[in-house]
Amino acid sequence: MTPLWYVVGFGVAGVSFVFLTIGAAWLISHRTRGDQHKGLPYESGIDTYGDTHGRFGLSFYIYALLFVAFDIEVIFIYLWAIAFQDLLLGGFISMLIFVAILLLGLAYAWRKGVLNWR
Repeated sequence: MTPLWYVVGFGVAGVSFVFLTIGAAWLISHRTRGDQHKGLPYESGIDTYGDTHGRFGLSFYIYALLFVAFDIEVIFIYLWAIAFQDLLLGGFISMLIFVAILLLGLAYAWRKGVLNWR
């Protein structure tokens, strides 16, 4: 019966933490207090012009996704290099396959013209 109480306790603690955090944010938020510029998207005091909810091009998101993918690749290769002596030939071959798959994806993106800034 004791492990069940641990689960119930963690559940109550998690739910109460969420609601207490939302309540604290609501209490300390700026609800139409202060300067008229306080509610604007940028609080620099400069009036905005044009549409403040403008859309960014899809190329920004594609570059961000490619950056994240290759950033994670660098982390994997770094960790592989640390443990290289213990992995022997199987570890080397698996890393070659991993890098080959990523290079194949990069070549595909390059051929499709994703990396061209327009």
